[in-house]
Amino acid sequence: MDPELLERITARRAELDELEEQMAKHLAEVRAERDELAVAEKVLERMSEQLAEERASAGPTPGQVGGRAVMMIPHRTSGVEETMLPPDYQRILAVVREAAGPVMARQVGEVLGVDVSVRARLEPLRAGRPRLASETARRPVHHSPVTRDAAALMAVID
Repeated sequence: MDPELLERITARRAELDELEEQMAKHLAEVRAERDELAVAEKVLERMSEQLAEERASAGPTPGQVGGRAVMMIPHRTSGVEETMLPPDYQRILAVVREAAGPVMARQVGEVLGVDVSVRARLEPLRAGRPRLASETARRPVHHSPVTRDAAALMAVID
């Protein structure tokens, strides 16, 4: 056997062994990073589910005003859905959206089950319209262009 050829074979084998070691190390790093990404994906998925559950379960909270139980209306911010409003407010918005023009307080009262034959029972609907309209417009009405919903709510008349 030729000693020079044997030396070349031995050198090439050493090069390939070193390359194999580098590739094995790189493969281990790639696998470790893939495992980390899989864990991060699972954590993100769990956190997203928890956040969705929290948003779904966080409804309007009752409060006390003047010794009476009232439903607190959340201020509009990004991420706050219409579903966060009390059910009566949601029904009022639905009535307004379905209407072709201004909505009468009597119409809203009928939807909410208020005794519309007694004028005094409709006054809370008229009194609450500026707040609801402002919440619908997402800004105070006097500072912003009024949306169709807000305009219709402001027009709730008898």
